[in-house]
Amino acid sequence: MVERYEKGFPVSWDQLHRDARALAWRLAELGPWRSIVAVTRGGLVPAAIVARELDIRLVDTVCISSYDHQDQRAAKVLKPVTGDGADILIIDDLADTGATARIVREMLPKAHFACVYAKPAGRSEAHTFVTEVSQDTWIFFPWDTDLRFVPPIAERDSAGDGEAAA
Repeated sequence: MVERYEKGFPVSWDQLHRDARALAWRLAELGPWRSIVAVTRGGLVPAAIVARELDIRLVDTVCISSYDHQDQRAAKVLKPVTGDGADILIIDDLADTGATARIVREMLPKAHFACVYAKPAGRSEAHTFVTEVSQDTWIFFPWDTDLRFVPPIAERDSAGDGEAAA
């Protein structure tokens, strides 16, 4: 686990939409799929886009809590799913350490786990993903951000927290 995220990767709504559609293109070649299981909360938006693109009407959720802002904690299953996972897509926004993916893949061992983004520690848990980012990068998803001024990189402090140097 990375002690501190050194880099930030902001993702806009437009970028997330493009990347989720790219994920759908990759998944279309591997189907057909009977249903989607979205990993809440991060997987909800990508799952909706993939469901639309692949014309999948049956969408369920598995609810797992493992983050509090940028702090990862032990995963807690709030709502499980059952079955073997045959012909099912599991969709999440990110495979970070792979902990959440492992939990869901144990619930649905025959399912296909797909995510938009993957980090090296979680990459092996994802059957399909679009973009890999470094482990020390925090992805700022559009549902967690607001538009504001950001100083140029050269003006930020050396601690890497994104704030302007005094």
